[in-house]
Amino acid sequence: MDLLDRLTEDPPRAAVLLDVDGVLAPIVPRPEDARVPDDIRAELRRLARRYGLVAAVTGRLEPDARAVVGLPALVYVGNHGLDLDSSADTWTERLAAFLSTVDWPQVENKGLTASFHYRNVRDEGAALRELDAIAERARADGFVARYGRKVLEVLPPLEANKGTAVRQLLRERNLRRALYIGDDTTDLDAFAALDGLDVGIRVAVASPEGPPELRAQADIVLDAQSEVLGLLRSL
Repeated sequence: MDLLDRLTEDPPRAAVLLDVDGVLAPIVPRPEDARVPDDIRAELRRLARRYGLVAAVTGRLEPDARAVVGLPALVYVGNHGLDLDSSADTWTERLAAFLSTVDWPQVENKGLTASFHYRNVRDEGAALRELDAIAERARADGFVARYGRKVLEVLPPLEANKGTAVRQLLRERNLRRALYIGDDTTDLDAFAALDGLDVGIRVAVASPEGPPELRAQADIVLDAQSEVLGLLRSL
């Protein structure tokens, strides 16, 4: 509570930064069906008027994230922050060529990154064996391949991630106080970006599918996505 008090004592000089899926929107079987509940959207609207920055930092494409959240007042950064890299166009072409050689029933092509979902498969063991082979091929083609919550993500080997995006957002607005809420492996980079701030609060939405490092590095741990609303109301 001391950390939260320090964040909330001067909201115009502080930032609230949030992942989308698993934080603002509950995880659903099909990513295209995800939506932010109305009560969370109402809190985000209030926070956007109160804080110096409220931003969604997500693996989704920016337009997709805007549609899921449904609030133009927020700042959106998509593709784990990779969209901000100058070589994005080249890697988009290379990813398209790679995906044309892959057969997987649920691929979310985000242009610069791709997500191979396996939440709905009947035989998870068999699915993971296939995905391991896809990951090996992706790495051989120069990509980074990593697992998240029921997903294999393929992305370019760029020095851009949610952490670099968070640092840029805060630097551009000269903000030294921030809270970040995340639920998956890519949010660890955003956690690290809060190092050295006057106030940096790392909030983990824990789940059996999430990485244990997220809970270990968090200042605050929420046991379910349903608890996000209560935290937002306290800000």
